[in-house]
Amino acid sequence: MKIKPKKLVVCLAVPLAVGGLAAALSMSGIQAFAALEKPPLTPPAWVFPVVWTALYLMMGLASYLVSETNRPKDEISAALTVYACQLALNFFWPILFFRFALYLFAFFWLIALWLAVLAIFAFFHKLSSRAGGLILPYLLWVTFAGYLNLGIYLLNK
Repeated sequence: MKIKPKKLVVCLAVPLAVGGLAAALSMSGIQAFAALEKPPLTPPAWVFPVVWTALYLMMGLASYLVSETNRPKDEISAALTVYACQLALNFFWPILFFRFALYLFAFFWLIALWLAVLAIFAFFHKLSSRAGGLILPYLLWVTFAGYLNLGIYLLNK
């Protein structure tokens, strides 16, 4: 497969921009978050931006691989539409959780995000096994984030 550099950069930049904007809009709640009781296995704060950056890059690469497959255009379009929907869900979760401290609502939002990530895993894997493989860590991380989110709600209600 011949790489299209401009398209690849756009595919990588879109999830990074979504995550960066969400993080910027969530900053006001980070100090309050630091004071919360957290469940066991909560990683140090520095882990989150590192992991999310890697996940956003893997999402972007996966979307690029899907967009470049030789599959029917309607299948590619459907997969990328679901991908865009999960990016929207992803964008709002940190705002709900950090900025507005709506921990229980954010947990249910995260369930919707998890279902959307599962859907893009299925769509992407069908079109490109490599793209599906790049989404799997994201699905696992959102699962772990659900544990953390629910734990924080239960420990701080």
